Amino acid sequence: MHHKLTPTKPIASAAANWPPLRRFIADEHRLGLLMAQRRWTAAVYEFLRFGVKQAWACLFGGIAVALMIGTWRFYPPDAALSRYDFLFLCMLAVQAALLAGRLETWEEAKVILIYHVVGTAMELFKTHVGSWIYPEPSIFHIGGVPLFSGFMYSCIGSYICRCWRLFDFRFSHHPRRLALIALSVAIYINFFSHHYIIDLRWLLFAWAIWLFGRTSVYFKVWTRYRAMPLLLGLVLVSLFIWFTENIGTFTKTWLYPSQRLGWSMVSIDKLGSWFLLLIISYTLVSLVNAPLKWRGDNAAAGVRRRDAETAGRVSVPTL
Repeated sequence: MHHKLTPTKPIASAAANWPPLRRFIADEHRLGLLMAQRRWTAAVYEFLRFGVKQAWACLFGGIAVALMIGTWRFYPPDAALSRYDFLFLCMLAVQAALLAGRLETWEEAKVILIYHVVGTAMELFKTHVGSWIYPEPSIFHIGGVPLFSGFMYSCIGSYICRCWRLFDFRFSHHPRRLALIALSVAIYINFFSHHYIIDLRWLLFAWAIWLFGRTSVYFKVWTRYRAMPLLLGLVLVSLFIWFTENIGTFTKTWLYPSQRLGWSMVSIDKLGSWFLLLIISYTLVSLVNAPLKWRGDNAAAGVRRRDAETAGRVSVPTL
């Protein structure tokens, strides 16, 4: 079945959330009309759109990873400003530039700030008990934690927040946010308490499966909504974070005790930790973007039109 596009029908585009992108909406729509003529070109185009949307969602995190790699490879070790301080100042500048250029919304910035605080607090404890270390000196630090590290957590919140808007998330059988808050608080406490009492992560995994087991997320790549189990989506994102963590340790941005004498891949066991931490991120984002119930394509399209009128006050062709 070909994707059906109407040349003049004014349906909202996710790109309208970021004003600098609005100028490209009409051109992209015309390209979509061309690509929708054949089944194989439509499939390729939808796949490419998915990749472009994911890349845009990863904007903040992608810049952070590029800075980690670039400073590891090229930053002079004898510079007056330490690498960690340079990273911190760069991330502050990136944050300011994204907001000034309206490439990031204030809602996303709120999530980044909250998660920065949450992540830094956990970093202080984890470095104190020796879970991992930051081997280089810095001026901008609290305890043994350079302040740029909080931005690593903020990247996760930024990614989820941007994906939520880009793919116009809808949900079926979504758990109540009060239940998510309770689970997230328990996860956060366990990150600290398991150093002194029994580790309850398996109970937390079971709790998460119980809450999200029936939940499906509906996301719009192009003209139609696709669906997948939300649990699967969280696992896939956790896997991507684990892969990124290997980049962080390879570039010696931080190190686990087992990596002090030479780099090795981060244990796959950390995937479970990132899954639990991702739930905290997801909960924080859900407090900013209330989960909307899936009611079918027609109802969702109506909601998007109303959203566009509220957010952009412009009528734009579908993306």
